Amino acid sequence: MEITDTTELKIKLKAVEDNYLQNPSEINKARLGIIYHETALNLSFFSNTAFKGYAKKSYDHLSELCTSPNTAPALLPFIASYRASALALVSAETNDLKLLGEAFTLFDDAITRFAGVSYLPEFLRGSVSENLPWFFFSKRRFARQDFQAIIDKQEKDSAFANWKIMSFTYWAWAKQRQDKKYRTQALTYLDKAIALDPNFKAGRKKVEELKAAFTK
Repeated sequence: MEITDTTELKIKLKAVEDNYLQNPSEINKARLGIIYHETALNLSFFSNTAFKGYAKKSYDHLSELCTSPNTAPALLPFIASYRASALALVSAETNDLKLLGEAFTLFDDAITRFAGVSYLPEFLRGSVSENLPWFFFSKRRFARQDFQAIIDKQEKDSAFANWKIMSFTYWAWAKQRQDKKYRTQALTYLDKAIALDPNFKAGRKKVEELKAAFTK
């Protein structure tokens, strides 16, 4: 998850597809739906490439699992969260605003059910929200709310989210609060994000750029 290197992503995509063909288990189907989501986000979003349509493939795979009464409960936080995000990507790809509303309904359900045990519902809703145009202000507000909620839970339980997710989360929090009154806290979070990502495997590049803008 959260693969930012497109070369690595293509290799991972091939590996996951091959694994699923060899063993179409429930967990491999979930992995396939997630890698299709990452492919849509990083290789086909708003572009006419060979990977166009992967958002719909992700949504379809994850919907089958989400609606099955036999899906393992431990997989559902992943499946439900990525399913909602995949539908948001389909909405962006097709310019169908109705699907965006449906995606946020799915996010609401995932957060109600799983936000207490997983960072994913809020992290993915926040990620979608922060990238919406300004006129979706009623949905953009979730970005502030969701990344703050993840930080609050992480402070109570350091095992709540992994280092990669927290690197992106601290950056997103600071990005949402660029007013001077938040500057001290924003810089503290940006420094935490940098410390978590010494090898530039997560949000480090974006973090450095935002910190440079803050300290000019």
